[in-house]
Amino acid sequence: MVTVLIISIIIIFLVLIVSLKVTKSAYQYKHTIDPPAGDSNDASHDKKTDA
Repeated sequence: MVTVLIISIIIIFLVLIVSLKVTKSAYQYKHTIDPPAGDSNDASHDKKTDA
């Protein structure tokens, strides 16, 4: 009975440590965004209205 309790507590601590490491690395991830397309959409819009 005591052995099962000790093994369970060890598993709980291992899961806690792994989840904390994953959460820490997720918060350190640097998100990037693509630059706006800009003039390509405006130029295609002008061509359609000229025709």
